[in-house]
Amino acid sequence: MSRIVFAGPSLYGVSPPAGLIILPPAAQGDVMAAVESGATHIGIVDGYFGTCASVWHKEILHALAQGCRVLGSSSMGALRASECALFGMEPVGVIAAAYCSGELTDDADVALTHGPAEFGFVPFTQPMVELRATLANLETHGLISAIEAAALRLSARRLHFTERNLEALLAGCDLPEDRQAEIIKQYEVHAVRLKRQDACLLLDKMLQPGSKTQASGWPLKQSPALSRLLARHRHSPTGT
Repeated sequence: MSRIVFAGPSLYGVSPPAGLIILPPAAQGDVMAAVESGATHIGIVDGYFGTCASVWHKEILHALAQGCRVLGSSSMGALRASECALFGMEPVGVIAAAYCSGELTDDADVALTHGPAEFGFVPFTQPMVELRATLANLETHGLISAIEAAALRLSARRLHFTERNLEALLAGCDLPEDRQAEIIKQYEVHAVRLKRQDACLLLDKMLQPGSKTQASGWPLKQSPALSRLLARHRHSPTGT
């Protein structure tokens, strides 16, 4: 009984517990490969997009139809969990809940750029969902003013997710240099790492006792694209 988690920058700096197989962020075909390798539990935290095809909804449905327990949190996992919850995928954490409720609607709110696996998928930019939470935290503790928080949020919305680092964020605001340096210092100390928090919740749930669930009660249509993907993995000598 294997339990596989696809994760990257959301777990940066976290040492995963024993009992889980941690793989890089999911791309199209990875969930299918996990099912075909015998996974009974699959957690999707992070996933690739833009540079390659993203993890496909239909392969998640295939996993659920086979009785595999599938959980999603933090980033791509939160998006797919909100989209597939009606079919049995389990949303985990506040970000997934916000997408399920409609509080969050923009995929880019969880997007960021990051380093390669060799460097632990270190994040390079700030995801909007964490930036908003951190600014609210700083304002609540009196470390930034309401005017500064509003200016920083406006600056963030003007930036593409690939450019949304603290330096670029502050460059879009009319603040003295010494004040900018202080805000960066306080931001780093009081940052709210929502994606990491939700990812750790998913790890905990993945380790809870339980075997493979019963197959879903709804019929999964074997479309030509799904059949081709399934055949590719079943005929691969490595299963990947």
